[in-house]
Amino acid sequence: MKIKTLAVAALSVTLATPAFAGGRHHRGGSEFDYAKVVDVEPITKSVEHRTPRESCWTEQVRHDAPRQSSDSYTGTILGGVIGGAIGNAVGHKKRNKQVGTAVGAILGASIGHDLSNRGSTSHSQSYYTNERRCETTYDVEYVQETMGYWVTYKYQGREYRTRMDQYPGDRIRIRVTVEPA
Repeated sequence: MKIKTLAVAALSVTLATPAFAGGRHHRGGSEFDYAKVVDVEPITKSVEHRTPRESCWTEQVRHDAPRQSSDSYTGTILGGVIGGAIGNAVGHKKRNKQVGTAVGAILGASIGHDLSNRGSTSHSQSYYTNERRCETTYDVEYVQETMGYWVTYKYQGREYRTRMDQYPGDRIRIRVTVEPA
């Protein structure tokens, strides 16, 4: 009889303990319970996504190559000789003939040089090649990413608000602190 009485008394004490009442768990002055979620607001930020896009094409490119000049100075020499002879013939006195010869030779050499290079206005030749060109551009897109949630919940008739990293669902687990009054 003593064993039955002791077992009934132990069971009564265990069932009467508030830690087991209503499915709540009691740890170090705190209890856990569930509260009803009444509002959820996502916390978002705008994030830039850049996608590279390469476009290529073929274009003609001009190249200038130096033109091969002839190594002949015949035109310059011949122009100098003719210019010197004309300058000498124009002068009347010995001093004038010397100056005329020198000036005529210089002018004749210049004219002879120009005449021998006539028909080539530039000293380069141009040619074209097809070359591949590429350019990278970026498509930019702004996306709203969720960083967390502002959650409003109701517990025992009062509303509370907290920030959560995960979507809470219809109810959240809360910690209830029990203190003597």
